[in-house]
Amino acid sequence: MSAVTAGARDGWLRVAAPVAVGVLGLLLWFLVVDVLEAAPRMLPSPIAIAEELVLRSGIIAEDMAVTATNALLGLGVGAVAALVLAGLAMASRPVDGMLAPIVAAIAVVPIVAVTPILNTMFGASSQFGRVAVAALAAFVPIFVNVLRGLRQTRPVHRDLLRASAATGWQRFRVLTLPTALPYLTTGLRIAGSLAVISALVAEYFGGPADGIGTAIATYAKSGRASLAWAYVAGGIAIGLVFFLVTALLERLATRRSPQ
Repeated sequence: MSAVTAGARDGWLRVAAPVAVGVLGLLLWFLVVDVLEAAPRMLPSPIAIAEELVLRSGIIAEDMAVTATNALLGLGVGAVAALVLAGLAMASRPVDGMLAPIVAAIAVVPIVAVTPILNTMFGASSQFGRVAVAALAAFVPIFVNVLRGLRQTRPVHRDLLRASAATGWQRFRVLTLPTALPYLTTGLRIAGSLAVISALVAEYFGGPADGIGTAIATYAKSGRASLAWAYVAGGIAIGLVFFLVTALLERLATRRSPQ
């Protein structure tokens, strides 16, 4: 079997395996809920959830757009802050020493505890608290990965560029950035999922009356389980989109990275 054929087969398996697991999970869900009738009260039939998705697709899509926007803005803000601070930490040991305890503190901030504080701080009509929560969650994995990537350049390569009279910008563009890029995309892949989860949690604990998290809390408390689970499906769809896009970026960056 040729390498091209083996690669194509592996690619299909990577797609087919999770799809097969998902289909089997849905069948098992249907068996437990609709056939055996052995599920808890708040676990509705997948058919009922699908009906709610179709019936209320418009309003669910609007709330998905709110959550996705909050997560994307948070990811962007967290990524920019992480890139700038990682660059400063790489360039200066004192800055690195000062940032280390701050980053460690942010890494252990309990999102569930800080979310109501931020929502109250910025007002019940503002999305800023939700974006801030997503940014905090996204910051740490990007910072850690980028800083590690910036430190991966080999001394022999740096010495060669210095001997060639390359400027600092040229060394960064030719050597440092290509070396760090795969680490940045890995950080984005991890942070993307965290940003979506954090945005959902922030919506669950207050703020404006829109977004996937707010709808899940509202309909779960009112006993409308099928509609609440339809919104859960919307949240899962957002997370999958973020994961697939960032995983694609990681794959492209890994292929282009210098060996």
